[in-house]
Amino acid sequence: MGKTVLISGAGIAGPTLAYWLCQSGFTPSLIERAPALRTGGYIMDFWGVGFDVAERMQLLPRLRQVAHDVRALRIVDRRGRPVAGFGTARVGHVLRRRYFSILRGELVSQIHAALDGRIETLFGDGIRALHEDEAGIDVEFDHAAGRRFDLVIGADGLHSAVRRLVFGPEARHETYLGYCAASFTADGYPHRDPDIYIAYCEPGKQVARFSLRDGRTVFFLVFALDEKPAVDRHDSAGQREIVDRLLAGAGWECREILRMLDRSGQLYFDAVSQIRLDAWHRGRIALIGDAAFCPSLLAGEGSSLAMASAYVLAGELQRASGDFRVAYPAYQGLLKRFIDRKQRQAAAFARKFAPRTGFGLAARNALSRLLDVPLVGDLMVRQMFADRLELPEYGSPHRAQPWERR
Repeated sequence: MGKTVLISGAGIAGPTLAYWLCQSGFTPSLIERAPALRTGGYIMDFWGVGFDVAERMQLLPRLRQVAHDVRALRIVDRRGRPVAGFGTARVGHVLRRRYFSILRGELVSQIHAALDGRIETLFGDGIRALHEDEAGIDVEFDHAAGRRFDLVIGADGLHSAVRRLVFGPEARHETYLGYCAASFTADGYPHRDPDIYIAYCEPGKQVARFSLRDGRTVFFLVFALDEKPAVDRHDSAGQREIVDRLLAGAGWECREILRMLDRSGQLYFDAVSQIRLDAWHRGRIALIGDAAFCPSLLAGEGSSLAMASAYVLAGELQRASGDFRVAYPAYQGLLKRFIDRKQRQAAAFARKFAPRTGFGLAARNALSRLLDVPLVGDLMVRQMFADRLELPEYGSPHRAQPWERR
């Protein structure tokens, strides 16, 4: 079978897939709509099956160097007084230190560094059309000349263009969970609490900040909204208007945070949604990561699951010698039930992240304090973080080899 593979999306899933395909003799190419690598984003916890993939890629030493030691989550009231929270030492202990916090952009950068410039990457371009026949796929690009590939993989996230072209409009597969999230980074914020994730909550709202090492602060905001906002995802002005309206009159440091948003050059804003598909593949085309099964931004494990799906798909293609008719169903068969369970957990967690009522907030705060209780906290951590999936070993061709650095 042929082994040229076009991968749409140069975030986390796509480059991870490219890395593992290279280990098995495939020739992957990446295409990314953004003009350059997207290195911004929010801070996230990293553990589970994605951690296992990063270890097999020999990325953990570099990731630990750029990771952040978040020692505690502190929930505060309108005046900034602590009302709930927990230390993270128990999480690290229960997970045997296979857990840390990292900026999404840092994870992206390290995965790309592992490719060492060996993968063709087309930035600032996208896929306009796909024409599949019995022998391959003719791909039309927005700008570059068309080309032919044996396989095409959509790793282009929640708003996947490949999924839209092959499986139909996004609305057909999206389940809105009733929340929106926003994130941005700013320099010079006067309030700093090193190594502490600070969150302020009102019914239906959570505003959080974390101080980075270089003087910047990353902010993460979650809002409950009954209906998905009609604002276009490229309309930054419209998105800022929504944030301004939802934070108007909120307590704590929200007025100062809005001023920092005015100074920030970028705002990430999106609906908190899941993508649910019965099948992750059709013909020679398959989906991985958020394009196939987005668990939602609030799941806390989207990047980890994206890396796992890339690893498994590459491994099954290697095992099947590139025969997609065997590899694609095997890939989905290994992961689908696990991912379905993760999506159900994520939907429930979204309601706990920013409860809509005062009673819900009080209950969530009480639960957070239990995480510091011996034995009880251990059990809660295992329930929240345990990944009951053993990733396959695909043999020596699929094992990472340390590439010589230039």
